[in-house]
Amino acid sequence: MKKKIVLAYSGGLDTSVLLKWLQQTYDAEVIAYCADVGQEEELDGLEEKALATGASKCIIGDLREEFASDFIFPMFQAGAIYEGQYFLGTSIARPVIAKGMIDVARSENCNTFAHGATGKGNDQVRFELTAASLAPELEVMAPWRMENFRAQFPGRTEMIAYAEKEGIPVTASVKKPYSMDRNLLHISFESGMLEDPWFDGTVPEVRDMYVLSVSPEDAPDKAEYVEILFEKGDAIGLKHPELAELAATLGVTSTGERNGYTLYTPFGIMKLLNRLGGRNGIGRVDMVENRFVGMKSRGIYETPGGAILYVGHRQIESLTMDREVMALRDSLIPKYAQLVYNGFWFAPERYALQSLVTESQKTVSGEVRLKLYKGNVMAAGRKSPLSLYREDVATMEADPGKAYNQDDATGFIRLNGLRLKTTAFRDQRAGLK
Repeated sequence: MKKKIVLAYSGGLDTSVLLKWLQQTYDAEVIAYCADVGQEEELDGLEEKALATGASKCIIGDLREEFASDFIFPMFQAGAIYEGQYFLGTSIARPVIAKGMIDVARSENCNTFAHGATGKGNDQVRFELTAASLAPELEVMAPWRMENFRAQFPGRTEMIAYAEKEGIPVTASVKKPYSMDRNLLHISFESGMLEDPWFDGTVPEVRDMYVLSVSPEDAPDKAEYVEILFEKGDAIGLKHPELAELAATLGVTSTGERNGYTLYTPFGIMKLLNRLGGRNGIGRVDMVENRFVGMKSRGIYETPGGAILYVGHRQIESLTMDREVMALRDSLIPKYAQLVYNGFWFAPERYALQSLVTESQKTVSGEVRLKLYKGNVMAAGRKSPLSLYREDVATMEADPGKAYNQDDATGFIRLNGLRLKTTAFRDQRAGLK
């Protein structure tokens, strides 16, 4: 059977070369698929370029709303953060892209699913585990794991030469100092000079690398405040003095008003928070992480809106979530983050964890006020009609209503100390202390 391939296509050097190579090597029909997950101007001219390179079709799927509502927001409800730093921006984008590819593969009767992820990275796993979960009947092709492809293209120099020979327009150069990947949640930078973990990613030589944020040193000297309205764990509205102007600039449309807040879709929330966070130098992370395939890698990330959302969500949870429910959910954060990072978004264990997370978020509704200042997101207030905080219980002042009887703590401490005393007496008798 002749191969009819849907290829994950970005228009960059790798996927442009892949498109032509697959077509030539296998006499295949190749449909270029690009998921719009918030790359902005990177999508300009993409369809024309794909067709000129040899694609029979170029399909650009607008997945921005789906990405925000069905992937980013559920992940933030879980409080997921990988190895204490990474907001999983690339990790969470791959399953929605792969799902879009599978939808196209079925509508276009493709029999093969191809991607340009290398054999050293995490993305190969994320794409292929999604395909295994949603479309096990498709053949998967990963040219970077094929000896004949690597023999022809041992490095970027050979790929650039091939592109020039085949008339493929690419902007890459051998001296490009880093690679980047952008979506609605973040931008990641890696490779090149950044492969040296001692290299300072804040020096002037790479200052122009950043896209979504200014450096904290260059952020305004005056703090900026934003208020976020949450409903069942999701941000649904914002309050800010420049909100209407920002929304108009970004092309974001309101879905209504509530209690003085302007309501937006998850996509709109992310767009606006990215702008607010970026201009205040928020969300930059420089880390060495553990890849699923076993190696360590260094990456620099910009996640301005995600950093604000993460802090705001935690603040409203602190007011409305039961202590033991929070402790249980928090104990699962490393596992949840690992599942996202490793590509198991559509695995049954992630669905099971998400059910618990959804249940935990039923009362996570209310308002949070945040102070944004030179790279920092600081809590400046929170309130909720579902608050578990009781001032009459927590107060250090006189308590005429007897909401809390301090004498009750005596028995509470005695019972919790019983096992400690028993252990201490035993150790004394045995000469262990």
